[in-house]
Amino acid sequence: MTYVAWLRPSAVRRRGPSAGRGADLGLKAAGVAAVLVLAELCTRGGLLPARWFPNASDIYIEFLRLAGGRPLWTEIGRSLLGWAAGLGLGALLAVPTGMALGASPTAYRLARVVIEFCRPVPPVALIPLAVLVYGTGTQTKVFLVAFAVFWPLLFQTVYGVRDVDPVASDTARSYGLGTLARFRTVVLPSATPYIATGLRIASSIALILTVTEELVVGTPGLGRAIIVAQSADNATRMYALIIATGLLGWALNAAFQTLERRVLRWHPAQRKGGEAAR
Repeated sequence: MTYVAWLRPSAVRRRGPSAGRGADLGLKAAGVAAVLVLAELCTRGGLLPARWFPNASDIYIEFLRLAGGRPLWTEIGRSLLGWAAGLGLGALLAVPTGMALGASPTAYRLARVVIEFCRPVPPVALIPLAVLVYGTGTQTKVFLVAFAVFWPLLFQTVYGVRDVDPVASDTARSYGLGTLARFRTVVLPSATPYIATGLRIASSIALILTVTEELVVGTPGLGRAIIVAQSADNATRMYALIIATGLLGWALNAAFQTLERRVLRWHPAQRKGGEAAR
């Protein structure tokens, strides 16, 4: 009896991680299947107006047909080009600025009024200005995305720099490390998790602004494809493209989460998250 009682926990521990991941995957798949079946029942049963909501199964078939063709991937590539360029430009501007403002309270106080004035401005409100300056090309999309992602990245970087452990900073200074060495060994490791979280949040914001700009301005991409389908009264294709947009957002978020876990595997929060998942 004692031997069995001692053996059972170890066996559970060996089976735990894979069993837990399998159960979690099964629950997610069941949830998705339930939503798909419910949508089919609502459209087939007439609970949703047939004029605006075609049969869900027809939408799924249209999505699979589009996924097997080149035009959909061309539009996805156009959207991703603007998304990546805007996100990269926003990060290039926000991270160094956040580092400088976080390291200097005086500089932050000087810039605070300007930041608090610009931050609440909805990026969509800048569409007329962007079209006036850049036209209806990809530059408008990049500008709007960069403006939208700049603020969350800026504040995440400022918070990360300010969250440096004073003991670690004083210890590095007492060992005679210069400003650049302290930045590399103390400040940057402290700010990196904040920046990574900011990038993950900013990637979702960037995709929203990318599609919004394409919907409003008509720049080539998924947004314009959705508007073209809607204008042609092809609701089935419109919903299929909306599904493709949602899956693209999910894939980008999952990619950033995976990258964050790998880059920050040394961070205690990531280790705790991995242990909790197991």
